[in-house]
Amino acid sequence: MDPKGAPSILRNDKISEETNKLISSLLSRTDSQGQKLCQYQGCWYYYNTLQGVLNFQSGFQPQDTDIILASYPKSGTTWLKALTVALMERPKNNSYSSDDEHPLLYDNPHGIVPCLEMDVYHESSSPNLAKFSAPRRLFSTHMPLHAMEEAHKHSACKIVGILESLFESFCNGTIYYGPFWEHLLSYWRATLEEPKHVLFMRYEELKAEPRHQIKRLAEFLGCPFTKQEEESGVVDKILDLCSLRNLSSLEVNKTGSRNDVDHKDYFRKGEVGDSKNYLTPEMEYKIDMIIQEKLQGSGLKF
Repeated sequence: MDPKGAPSILRNDKISEETNKLISSLLSRTDSQGQKLCQYQGCWYYYNTLQGVLNFQSGFQPQDTDIILASYPKSGTTWLKALTVALMERPKNNSYSSDDEHPLLYDNPHGIVPCLEMDVYHESSSPNLAKFSAPRRLFSTHMPLHAMEEAHKHSACKIVGILESLFESFCNGTIYYGPFWEHLLSYWRATLEEPKHVLFMRYEELKAEPRHQIKRLAEFLGCPFTKQEEESGVVDKILDLCSLRNLSSLEVNKTGSRNDVDHKDYFRKGEVGDSKNYLTPEMEYKIDMIIQEKLQGSGLKF
């Protein structure tokens, strides 16, 4: 892939001289697309993304009311963002009809919930956060939890982590935001130690029992559904609004782009186990064995 034609997060054109010096001291690799990765604090980043991580670590001041949605790339991020936005918008949007001024009807979920290292802190350690002031700031990240440790340990902010059983090429861990198992274990361990501040969710469970899981998410975020809301069908209305079928059909998600990625490309099939259509049984078995070995003793199982 031509670096100039790659999405901005994959390039190395927005890094400072100081970050350049740091990168020269780090372990580096080239991925299957020819893009350069470096390992920082045990996690692999593209150079521009690393700049955003460093800016975040030096400048982010969390508020106790903040909500951070954490996910590994392509692990249900878009759906989690849409569901959380719909939950938090309930006091203002109760009918969920096509006539509503609901933010999901006129902006992509990634535009409503910006990524800390890719959007908010991509170019500066002191961005203007004034537009995120009301009433609870909502952000996302792909960083493992230990990358946010300094900010997290001084705040009561809520962190929601979601996991999908991915079967892509991560056998040696040298992939974007990898190793995958270290990423998910950081949030799994935190939810065991701090269940009031970190919620661990599985994409497969969200697909299998969406009503139960969205109620669980609402409880964690401090905005549980009232009996009246449940009886009037608000839960089902939110699930319908946030379904991948509905979101992908909205005009705002058929056009436009973010970080040089077309909005329509954020919507996959969303099917559990779809990897079986792309990997041989031998490849799938090998990755299953690697994950089983890496998660041994943690209590986390697929």
